Amino acid sequence: MDTQKLVLFLIFSTSLLFLWDAWQKERLAPPPASVATQGATGEAGAPHQEDMPIPGEKLATAQAGSGPSSSDGTVPVKAGNLPVGEKITVKTDLVTAEIDTAGGDLRRLELLQHPDKEDRSKPFALLQARQGHVYIAQSGLIGDSLPNHKTRYTADSESYVLQAGEDKVEVRLAGPEVDDVRVTKIYTFRRGSYVIDVSFEVANGGAATIQPFSYFQMLRDSPPPVGSFFMVPTYTGAALYTEQEKFKKIEFSALDKGTASYPKNADNGWIAMLQHYFLTAWLPKEKTQREFYAKRLADNEYTAGVIVPVGVIEPGSTARVTVPLYAGPEEQSKLAEVAPGLDLAVDYGWLTVIGAPLFWLLSLFQSWTGNWGVAIILLTMSVKLAFFPLSAAGYRSMAKLRLVTPKLQRLREQHGNDRERMHQAMMEFYKTEKINPMGGCLPILVQIPVFISLYWVLLASVELRYAPFALWIEDLSSPDPYYVLPVMMAISMFFQTKLSPPATDPIQQKVMQIMPFAFAVFFFFFPAGLVLYSLVNNVLSIAQQWQITRMIERSAGTSGAAGKKKDTLKS
Repeated sequence: MDTQKLVLFLIFSTSLLFLWDAWQKERLAPPPASVATQGATGEAGAPHQEDMPIPGEKLATAQAGSGPSSSDGTVPVKAGNLPVGEKITVKTDLVTAEIDTAGGDLRRLELLQHPDKEDRSKPFALLQARQGHVYIAQSGLIGDSLPNHKTRYTADSESYVLQAGEDKVEVRLAGPEVDDVRVTKIYTFRRGSYVIDVSFEVANGGAATIQPFSYFQMLRDSPPPVGSFFMVPTYTGAALYTEQEKFKKIEFSALDKGTASYPKNADNGWIAMLQHYFLTAWLPKEKTQREFYAKRLADNEYTAGVIVPVGVIEPGSTARVTVPLYAGPEEQSKLAEVAPGLDLAVDYGWLTVIGAPLFWLLSLFQSWTGNWGVAIILLTMSVKLAFFPLSAAGYRSMAKLRLVTPKLQRLREQHGNDRERMHQAMMEFYKTEKINPMGGCLPILVQIPVFISLYWVLLASVELRYAPFALWIEDLSSPDPYYVLPVMMAISMFFQTKLSPPATDPIQQKVMQIMPFAFAVFFFFFPAGLVLYSLVNNVLSIAQQWQITRMIERSAGTSGAAGKKKDTLKS
């Protein structure tokens, strides 16, 4: 296989990799289904009572009767949807939240600093419950007559606002009192934070000791957020982390098949729901016993959560359990501070070992310049500088091949259809001329893993979502709206083909001529940041290749002139 064929093979293999990955995710995505499912209890959108998590056999008896009766405040049901109660709104400097007294669910959470993908004038809603889509946070207690995510709560106000000078705002929901046990569900929102503390305060006014458990879960459907063909989300589904087994994905398809495997019990770790750019995660305190669970509730409806003991509550005593909920962007510089291992939720695909350092370097440049586009240019220059010696060796081989192409063409003509003799003669020719025919491929081989890694970095990093560069480029994570960068990329590839050794095969010549235009079509759908990287890389490569080619040709010309002069003197 000669150099041109190998180059073509590598380039088109890389393209096919992107196409295959995108097509697979499109093909395997579950079809949309009705989000709300009518349960046996008549409560749509909520797990059946018998499907609720059980923290061991000791609670099996208590679990069977833990659902409140209608006289205990059971939530009324709106057919074909989640149970509906009164809505409580909470507004802080970062989020606008909506809590429903039906179950005390966190039904909507808007991230004020992150615009919606379809309408930039609106904030992005991470949690929401609407027709065709559900993604909410639920919690409750396990035990006889204790409130769960089906219970109706009451609140003192319908609106809460974090006022200037305040560090937090607290929403208290009172559950129905049963057997002299009073339960208060408490949401605590803090300034400058996406972490929401969810607490249960249990006051035992009865005559018997109780030992309840609390559960905290995310309920959502499976379809990923909307994306273009080349901008499919990296991963949508559940994930779990423990110190022992580290980060582990729990795919919806595995839950469908009943083959999901993950650690159930631990005294550390968290469980989350991930999607493109954002996540929600329940974060129990370290050294607290917990039981993780994830399951399929119905068609296109899944839950993942954690069970935490409240403890033994003697008569006349009060106990409180708190589990923080992180619901926000996958900001890598902050996730590790929120909880150990939470930064692993950012998915760089199978080249994370390259992607993570690239993002670190990219973030460093952005901190200096304040512009992610400029940071990408500096990153490109850094990568180019790091591999300069290797690239230079490759370009020297290409320049030498360019000089001897006429001789190679004559070899092909001499040996006609005898391919074996032709390849043997070419190998001897390369050896005589001290040319490495594979040397011209080294720059491409080096760039391919970096290119793929940067693709995932730009795709998975929420920091680049709606990050502007200059002029018409207002979002480096989305395709160029006017296709200027892809066209410039095609022009740069055209100039590169002119500097490369001309193909001796007519078919290869035509393919090399068409390739820049074909790749321009691919780059129409790539993130503008990735096209910017490729364009700058091409420009630097052209400059380096042109300089080396000129030096080799000048050296060859000088040597040729010296040889002719020597022959003339001899004669």
